[in-house]
Amino acid sequence: QVRLVESGGGLVQAGGSLRLSCAASGSIRLITAMGWYRQAPGKQRELVAAITNRGSAVYADSVKGRFTISRDNANNAMYLQMNSLKLEDTAVYYCNIDSALTGRYWGQGTQVTVSS
Repeated sequence: QVRLVESGGGLVQAGGSLRLSCAASGSIRLITAMGWYRQAPGKQRELVAAITNRGSAVYADSVKGRFTISRDNANNAMYLQMNSLKLEDTAVYYCNIDSALTGRYWGQGTQVTVSS
Protein backbone atom coordinates (compact mmCIF):
# COMPACT_ATOMS: atom_id res chain seq x y z
CA GLN A 1 0.00 0.00 0.00
CA VAL A 2 1.34 3.40 -0.98
CA ARG A 3 1.54 6.09 1.65
CA LEU A 4 2.84 9.65 1.43
CA VAL A 5 3.73 11.48 4.61
CA GLU A 6 4.53 15.17 4.73
CA SER A 7 6.49 16.85 7.50
CA GLY A 8 8.18 20.15 8.21
CA GLY A 9 5.21 22.46 8.43
CA GLY A 10 4.70 24.89 11.25
CA LEU A 11 4.43 28.50 12.30
CA VAL A 12 6.97 30.96 10.92
CA GLN A 13 7.22 34.73 10.72
CA ALA A 14 6.98 36.49 7.41
CA GLY A 15 10.34 36.48 5.71
CA GLY A 16 11.33 33.21 7.31
CA SER A 17 11.96 29.79 5.84
CA LEU A 18 10.64 26.26 6.13
CA ARG A 19 11.58 23.01 4.46
CA LEU A 20 8.83 20.51 3.78
CA SER A 21 9.58 16.85 3.28
CA CYS A 22 7.51 14.11 1.71
CA ALA A 23 8.37 10.48 2.31
CA ALA A 24 6.79 7.81 0.15
CA SER A 25 6.43 4.22 1.28
CA GLY A 26 5.29 1.34 -0.84
CA SER A 27 5.98 0.70 -4.48
CA ILE A 28 4.95 3.27 -7.07
CA ARG A 29 5.72 2.34 -10.63
CA LEU A 30 6.11 4.56 -13.64
CA ILE A 31 6.22 7.84 -11.73
CA THR A 32 5.75 10.70 -14.15
CA ALA A 33 5.83 13.65 -11.77
CA MET A 34 5.97 14.63 -8.14
CA GLY A 35 4.68 17.86 -6.78
CA TRP A 36 3.50 20.06 -3.98
CA TYR A 37 0.05 21.58 -3.80
CA ARG A 38 -1.53 23.85 -1.24
CA GLN A 39 -4.99 24.78 -0.13
CA ALA A 40 -5.82 27.90 1.83
CA PRO A 41 -9.13 28.27 3.70
CA GLY A 42 -11.95 28.98 1.30
CA LYS A 43 -9.76 28.45 -1.76
CA GLN A 44 -9.20 25.65 -4.22
CA ARG A 45 -6.18 23.44 -4.05
CA GLU A 46 -3.46 24.84 -6.27
CA LEU A 47 -0.18 23.63 -7.67
CA VAL A 48 2.86 25.12 -5.96
CA ALA A 49 5.68 23.25 -7.68
CA ALA A 50 6.22 20.04 -9.58
CA ILE A 51 9.23 18.08 -10.78
CA THR A 52 9.34 15.43 -13.47
CA ASN A 53 11.33 12.24 -13.35
CA ARG A 54 13.87 13.99 -15.56
CA GLY A 55 14.32 16.73 -12.99
CA SER A 56 12.49 19.50 -14.80
CA ALA A 57 10.68 21.76 -12.36
CA VAL A 58 7.77 24.14 -12.71
CA TYR A 59 6.55 26.68 -10.18
CA ALA A 60 3.49 28.77 -9.59
CA ASP A 61 4.20 32.38 -10.43
CA SER A 62 3.50 33.35 -6.83
CA VAL A 63 6.42 31.27 -5.51
CA LYS A 64 9.00 31.60 -8.27
CA GLY A 65 12.35 32.67 -6.91
CA ARG A 66 11.33 31.82 -3.33
CA PHE A 67 10.55 28.10 -3.35
CA THR A 68 12.67 25.22 -4.60
CA ILE A 69 11.45 21.69 -5.21
CA SER A 70 13.79 18.73 -5.17
CA ARG A 71 13.55 14.95 -5.10
CA ASP A 72 15.63 12.05 -3.88
CA ASN A 73 14.77 9.14 -6.11
CA ALA A 74 16.88 6.67 -4.17
CA ASN A 75 14.89 7.31 -1.00
CA ASN A 76 11.48 8.04 -2.55
CA ALA A 77 11.51 11.48 -1.01
CA MET A 78 10.67 14.98 -2.13
CA TYR A 79 11.33 18.36 -0.59
CA LEU A 80 10.11 21.93 -0.82
CA GLN A 81 12.44 24.63 0.42
CA MET A 82 10.40 27.74 1.12
CA ASN A 83 12.20 31.03 1.64
CA SER A 84 10.99 34.60 2.08
CA LEU A 85 7.63 33.33 3.23
CA LYS A 86 4.66 35.64 2.95
CA LEU A 87 1.34 35.77 4.76
CA GLU A 88 -0.38 34.52 1.62
CA ASP A 89 1.69 31.33 1.71
CA THR A 90 -0.39 30.19 4.67
CA ALA A 91 -2.11 26.94 3.68
CA VAL A 92 -2.15 23.21 4.07
CA TYR A 93 0.55 21.78 1.84
CA TYR A 94 0.11 18.39 0.19
CA CYS A 95 2.61 16.25 -1.62
CA ASN A 96 1.51 14.41 -4.71
CA ILE A 97 2.89 11.65 -6.90
CA ASP A 98 1.53 10.83 -10.32
CA SER A 99 1.97 7.37 -11.77
CA ALA A 100 1.26 6.57 -15.40
CA LEU A 101 0.24 3.11 -14.23
CA THR A 102 -1.74 3.52 -11.02
CA GLY A 103 -2.84 7.13 -10.91
CA ARG A 104 -2.44 9.90 -8.36
CA TYR A 105 -1.41 9.69 -4.73
CA TRP A 106 -1.76 12.33 -2.01
CA GLY A 107 -0.35 12.86 1.43
CA GLN A 108 -2.45 13.93 4.40
CA GLY A 109 -1.12 17.50 4.33
CA THR A 110 0.98 19.66 6.62
CA GLN A 111 -0.05 23.08 7.88
CA VAL A 112 2.12 26.09 7.11
CA THR A 113 1.20 29.28 8.90
CA VAL A 114 3.01 32.53 8.22
CA SER A 115 2.54 35.29 10.78
CA SER A 116 3.26 39.00 10.58
